[in-house]
Amino acid sequence: MTLALVLLGVGLVLLFADVLFPSFGALSLLGAAALLWSVGAAFGEGRDTGFVFLGAVAVLVPTAIMLGLRLFPQSPVGRRVVSSGLSFESTAATDPRDLGLLGKSGQTTSDLRPAGYARIEGRRVDVVSRGEPIPEGTHVRVLEVVGNRVVVVALEAPPPDGVQTLP
Repeated sequence: MTLALVLLGVGLVLLFADVLFPSFGALSLLGAAALLWSVGAAFGEGRDTGFVFLGAVAVLVPTAIMLGLRLFPQSPVGRRVVSSGLSFESTAATDPRDLGLLGKSGQTTSDLRPAGYARIEGRRVDVVSRGEPIPEGTHVRVLEVVGNRVVVVALEAPPPDGVQTLP
């Protein structure tokens, strides 16, 4: 039983290490061999022990790999490999003027299938519909602004001049 436990631990550590320190699969092969040997040794102790080890391997191997993937960006190799570029919280890719468009109306300058362009408040804006096609020249209202995505909906009738529509 001690041999099976040691081999199980060694196999899990080798799989975890292969995620953190790329070895072109060498550590994974050694880890898989240790895990198989562990299960074989456990079955040598008894059928019930073997099935317990088989279940433990089925649960612990994905756990060790997921833990390694979660810690990979903080590892020495991960810091060199993983880009620290823009994230979803970053505002570098958004136009701050778009936030003021919520509820405003305009007119499409191209067909929206579902993406295209509209003129809103005198400027050309890259917009998207909710999925439906909207023909060029249709009056639209800004329904939602998320990041650099401006969602519009077609209006039944053009809004009166000088009247701003609200969501």
